[in-house]
Amino acid sequence: MNEQNGAAERTLGQLVADATHDLSSIIRNEIALAKAEIGADVKKAGAGAGLFAAAALLVFLALLLLPIAAAYGLVAAGLAPWLSFLVVSGLFLVLGAILAVVGKNSVSKVKGKPERAIKNAQDTIAAIRPKNS
Repeated sequence: MNEQNGAAERTLGQLVADATHDLSSIIRNEIALAKAEIGADVKKAGAGAGLFAAAALLVFLALLLLPIAAAYGLVAAGLAPWLSFLVVSGLFLVLGAILAVVGKNSVSKVKGKPERAIKNAQDTIAAIRPKNS
């Protein structure tokens, strides 16, 4: 065996070491992809939860204004003060409903699992698995 041919040939141990290193890199990359996908889902869920909280606050404010408006309506026979409070309360309720719908849509977009990472892992396993033909 000449030296040029010997340098080009690799031992079985070197090939196994390289394959182990490559497999380890693939696994690390798949884990990183899964973390990125889950992180994006967590951000969407957080945004939806924030919108639900804002909707709840607006509904709470509307519920505080409704009794005040009713009281003004009973005390004053005039239309202006309590009608104003009812209009403001109605606006708060409409805004709360809009925020609740937007928040629900945001939360419904959460996938709950890293689909691309799972697909890539399945493809990797299929590529590594020996073919029985």
